[in-house]
Parts: sequence; C-alpha cells; structure tokens
Amino acid sequence: MTFQRTSGLVLHPTSLPGQIGIGDLGTEVYRFLDFMVVAKQGIWQVLPLGPTGYGDSPYQSFSAFAGNPLLINLEQLVEEEFLPANALDGAPVFPPERVDYGAVINYKLPLLKGAYDYFSVHADAIKKEAFDRFAWESGSWLHDFALFMALKDAHGGAPWYQWPDEIKNRQPEAIASWENQLHRQILSHKFIQYLFFRQWQAVKQYANERGVRIMGDIPIFVAYDSCDIWAHRDIFYLDETGWPTVVSGVPPDIYSTTGQLWGNPIYRWDVLAERGYQWWIERFQATLRMVDIVRLDHFRGFEAYWEVPGGEKTAVKGRWVKGPGVHFFDALRSALGAIPIVVEDLGFITPEVDALRERFSFPGMKVLQFAFGGDPENPYLPHNYPRNCVVYTSTHDSDTARGWFQDRATPEEQEYAIKYIGSSGADFAWDFIRLAYRSVADIAMVNLQDVFRLGNEGRMNLPGSLGGNWSWRFQKGDLRPVYAEQLAEMVYLFGREGKTE
Repeated sequence: MTFQRTSGLVLHPTSLPGQIGIGDLGTEVYRFLDFMVVAKQGIWQVLPLGPTGYGDSPYQSFSAFAGNPLLINLEQLVEEEFLPANALDGAPVFPPERVDYGAVINYKLPLLKGAYDYFSVHADAIKKEAFDRFAWESGSWLHDFALFMALKDAHGGAPWYQWPDEIKNRQPEAIASWENQLHRQILSHKFIQYLFFRQWQAVKQYANERGVRIMGDIPIFVAYDSCDIWAHRDIFYLDETGWPTVVSGVPPDIYSTTGQLWGNPIYRWDVLAERGYQWWIERFQATLRMVDIVRLDHFRGFEAYWEVPGGEKTAVKGRWVKGPGVHFFDALRSALGAIPIVVEDLGFITPEVDALRERFSFPGMKVLQFAFGGDPENPYLPHNYPRNCVVYTSTHDSDTARGWFQDRATPEEQEYAIKYIGSSGADFAWDFIRLAYRSVADIAMVNLQDVFRLGNEGRMNLPGSLGGNWSWRFQKGDLRPVYAEQLAEMVYLFGREGKTE
C-alpha cells in the first residue's frame, strides 16, 4: 500500500502534561491534536497502547488487546460521575518533567479498581447498558484478560508461570473456582478497560474529524508474562511446565558481541497456519479499532527470526529460522483486505526481507541518524530513498536529533552531515526536520522532542538499560504556536498537505 505525501509527529500519550504524574487522555491530548491541526500534520504516531509490565515498557505488555489503565484521565471520570466528586482530593504532587511509574501506579490503580464499585451503585441504566455492550463486543479477549489481571492481583503480582499448577495450566475446575472467587475483581478489570476504550475512542474520533490519522504499533512478539501466552500456550514453544523452549533475540553484531536476548517466547507458526492465523487476524482487528495505520515492529522476523534456546544467558547460540512470510500476509489480506501498514525494517536486512516488503508494497523506515557514515550509497541518505517509505529524524530507541549530533555522532559523521545538509549545524534538529520534509519519502515523521530542539534529556528509551526509560514528558507552554507555524510552512514548501504526487 502506498500513502499520500504527508508528515506527522511521534508522541506517546504518557509524555503529555497533566496533574496525575503521567500524560493521559484528558484535556492535554486534545490541545496536542489542536496543535497538530494548526501545524498541518496528518499523522500522529504512538507507541503500543497496552498495559505495561516489566520495566514500564510499552513493548512488554500484559496483553496485545487491552489498553493501558494509566492513560485513563481521572478528572474526566469525576466529571462524568464514574468516580465520586471528592475522589481526587488530597492527590499527591507528582514531578511534572518525568513519569515516576511507581508513584503513579500506587495512586492511580487503586482508584480505578474502586471505580466499578462506585459505578455499580450509582450508574443509571444507560451507562450500565453501555458497559455491558462493550463487554459483549470485546469477546473472549476481555474475559481472559480480566481474569488474568485478577489472578495476578490475587497472587501478589507474580507472573502466571509462578502460579499454582492448576491455574497456571488453566485446568477447567481451577478456572471455574477462581472465576467464582474473583467475580467482582474480574468485573472491575473489565470496567477499567471500558473506561480506557471509551476515552481513547473519543480521542481518535476527535483526531479523525480534524484530518489526523493515528499510527500505532504492533510488536511482533508478546511478553512472556502476558495474558496472550497464559491463555494461548499452544501457539508458543513452551514445555509442559510453561517454560519457553526457544526465545527471541537478535544475533551478535558490531554493536554487541553477544547480541540482544529479548526473551519473548517464539510462535508455533505451523499451528497458527493450520488455524488460518486467526489469533493474528483478531489482533490486527483489535489494533485497527484503535488506530488508522499499523506500524509493524521487527518486520524482518516475519521472513526469518533469530531463535535462541531457552535458558541461554546471551543471544550468541541462536539460529535463523524461517518465518511465515508471504503465506501470513496473504491470509491477513484475505481476511481484512488491504491494511495500511508501515514496517520497521531496520537492522540486519536481507534481500529476502526486502522482497517480502516489496511484494506487498509496505513502506519501510529510513532513519536520518543512520545516514552519515561517509558512503554516498548509504540507503538512509535521502537521495537514495524510494518514494514509498517513511523517514524519521529519530526514534523512540535512539537519541534525539540534537543529542545524536552533539554526543553520539563521530567527528566524521558530523562533518558529512553538515556538508550534506548545507548548514552550520547550529540548529541541527530543525536542519534534520527540513531534510526529512524535503526528501521524496511519502511520509516524514518527527519526534516532538526534535521540534523542541532537545538533547539527550529528551530521549525516550536507551535499549539494554533498566530504569528511567519511557518517562520523558513535556510541559505546559512547550507546545509554542511558533513551532506549529514553522511546521505548517514546511508542509507548504515541500508539498506535504496530503496530496498524492
């Protein structure tokens, strides 16, 4: 699928301003969307929106289908009488510049878990009918997820593979017993999901009505401690105890002599194929109800993935294994039609991966920070781009444009970049933005941190590190009108009004 020539901004909702310690789906997200409209931006890109688990990473979620409760705006719940009027009295003061996940979780989740009790007593018939309809339309994923989260609460937050055998293995008698014991807690988790999707759909409608499409992530793998694996163990390579026999990663390269051991269980693609990839089709359907465009993470894994034996401490002793390839994407297209997909095709890419992407005309990614090694044939240099691609000034895993130039680029890369761009480098972040906009790439995406000219203090994630990631936030007043005017001017100058070239 090809896209119209346009541009957009990358900002995860957790990075928005707000009073309760984390960006959410309240007033500030609408202000951001208004800014996008003035700036003539056509795409808002977010990271995965699921409930975060290990390391607060949106790529380690408890569910591939559920929404993140931490994004629910509490003030709106009070206004709409889903919480009592005094619910937020005495709220603690949170740091405005970073997300303190521990403090936010400790304050916000108990309020959300208690919301169902208030709702069940005070809600009118119309509100209760709306919740019942959501629960029915969400099907099995919602019940599995709500039971999973209630069980985690009942077991002190322990991962499912440490639960007693009978419930870990989903024995029918154990399921029935726990469903009876945790009936109200299960309803509470279902209600939290109702609140999330109610607010998210209002945000999506607001964006779409103003010409902004939302691009959202589908990570190829799911977290080991997730409802997806607990409820569907038969589609993953696990032994009889639930331990992964093989896990995901990437092989050693010039950046790491031991590779990267991600640790996610690997799919049994043969079983998925026999079932017509139904789980994946449902995953895409759920995601496409939340976003307009899918960014498919680690696309190369659908052609071939690095498989590491379970229990290894590094990714060295792995092997390449063929993925589902053409058959998988044919099944998706047959079930869902032409899906608007952008693929993350960074890293070690083979001709076979390129061929798979080109067969379905999926736009790949071009990151400007990878361009300036001194080789004019470098595929990340704008003069080598195809039109059907997406250019980024930076990504959630990289430094900001300014941070890269000042702190990470070699002197040779700095010199090459300055000569290539034709500037002094004094305003490097906006030089990068201009370079992305004037390229032939159909889509130009800019992280908001680059609009603000931030250095590495604006970095979202440092791969391989623990603590402090995913916590960057901007402040009220940072979203200055002059930035919208400058972006709008570039949209005009470089023909990114959404018109097909």
